[in-house]
Amino acid sequence: MSFTAPWWRSAVIYQVYIRSFADGNGDGVGDIAGLRSRLPYLKSLGVDAVWINPWYKSPMADHGYDVADFRAVDPLFGTLADAERFIEEAHAHGIRVIPDIVPNHTSDQHAWFQAALAAGPGSAERERYVFRPGRGPDGAQPPNDWVSCFGGPAWTRLPDGEWYLHLFAPEQPDLNWQHPEVRAEFESVLRFWFGRGVDGFRIDVAHGLIKHPELPDLPPRRDPDAGPPSRHVDHPHWDRDEVHEIYRSWRKVADEFPGDRSFVAEAWADTPERLAAYVRRDGLHTAFNFDFLMSSWDPKDLRGVIDDSLSMLGAVGAPATWVLSNHDVTRHPSRYGRRTAKRWVANESYRPEGPLDLELGTRRARAAALLMLALPGGAYVYQGEELGLPEVEDLPEDVLQDPTWERSGHTERGRDGCRVPIPWSGRTAPYGFSPEGATAGPWLPQPARWAEHTVESQTGDPASMLELYRAALRVRRDHPALGDGTMTWLDTPDGVLAFTRDPGFVCVVNLSAEPYELPGHSGLLLSSGPLENGRLGPDQAVWLAV
Repeated sequence: MSFTAPWWRSAVIYQVYIRSFADGNGDGVGDIAGLRSRLPYLKSLGVDAVWINPWYKSPMADHGYDVADFRAVDPLFGTLADAERFIEEAHAHGIRVIPDIVPNHTSDQHAWFQAALAAGPGSAERERYVFRPGRGPDGAQPPNDWVSCFGGPAWTRLPDGEWYLHLFAPEQPDLNWQHPEVRAEFESVLRFWFGRGVDGFRIDVAHGLIKHPELPDLPPRRDPDAGPPSRHVDHPHWDRDEVHEIYRSWRKVADEFPGDRSFVAEAWADTPERLAAYVRRDGLHTAFNFDFLMSSWDPKDLRGVIDDSLSMLGAVGAPATWVLSNHDVTRHPSRYGRRTAKRWVANESYRPEGPLDLELGTRRARAAALLMLALPGGAYVYQGEELGLPEVEDLPEDVLQDPTWERSGHTERGRDGCRVPIPWSGRTAPYGFSPEGATAGPWLPQPARWAEHTVESQTGDPASMLELYRAALRVRRDHPALGDGTMTWLDTPDGVLAFTRDPGFVCVVNLSAEPYELPGHSGLLLSSGPLENGRLGPDQAVWLAV
């Protein structure tokens, strides 16, 4: 296959949450067979690559993010041979493949951790993880006050008295990245999959690998209502400077292979400058732009994030990336459908505020898609986003499976609402997600109202979200102004964002409550909604030729 390099500077990458994308064998869980069967759909959509959430062997305590063997595919999803066939077929469709890599922790069933348990305190096997004695006269208190991202303490005590660190679930013990065997093992894993043809990796919790050697208590908690931080706060386990040495080594591994292999970091950094440090020329290639995802539907907020992102990333020669939703956050039509919604904070649970107006949220989501796909750099599309899927906020409590639900004492519902299997066809569940004659229903129930969101029902309907995405990706692919590059803001009244990209492209987004008279142009390329006498309605966007 032949691609133009460097592809990752402009790529539109489609995120596949594999257990919810397509079920090929009828057991109610998405798999590689289902993903292979939908490659023609992804090609017709117009994406450049797919990012696949973990398909490795796992006990599934956190739906694959607890990896027991990084060189094996879990039988729930298929086999290693299935993965190799998928990579080959995706390339034949002109689609690159980016699996997840999970370096912060393993499963508690991983051979290394089982060996550490068997070897006991003070052993070499325990040095690969973070084991410590407890505090207090009998060691009954955790070594420090760190908390798990899923709720509760970040430490679990073993019968032999030692504690081990897990920033996520107890079934996900953190690795000790100061240990040379850990570093060598992951470089070997990267080569294993690069050798099988993958085009890059998305790095889970890329900011969390290095812990302060003294494991101090946490700094004072920041008020989430205070807005984005203006300076970096030294944190004992998030975004520590030493992590970049790891990624410089990984960059060298990627450069051993032909075809512009690349990395994208899931790195939560508290300032744009800190994020830019991950993508310096000798480090990772790109990083998710969570500031854009977390922005409220506000022109000042959005413009500030766009300017800061382009400035800081451009200073180190890296392209920006833009994302609206993923498998860890509330789907954006539901976020945008609350008029009182505001910017939310990294590593904080999103709590909806006010009643949901899904018509409003969908209208804003359509406009946001055109804004995102017009900005310089690359973009990510989360599966079902192109169908206009909202968050499923009314899942029964007895079906919730996210570890957050149990670890929070049933106070946080977790992320299941954005992970419901997507609808393909038909009027009733499973909406084509599973084949006819399936032996089980989808692993999370699909709402009855999703019949209107299927690929089948939207295909060919020019007013549908799916056809809007198809058209936008087609224009983006063909127009010389779009993808990587630069942009220039236009003067507009309050509530309106507009910018040009050379040659001959203008994007206008009306975030105000009043219609906006469009500037002079030579043609209409695409609109998120109908225009009225040349005026752009509230919460709409348009692409113009000039």
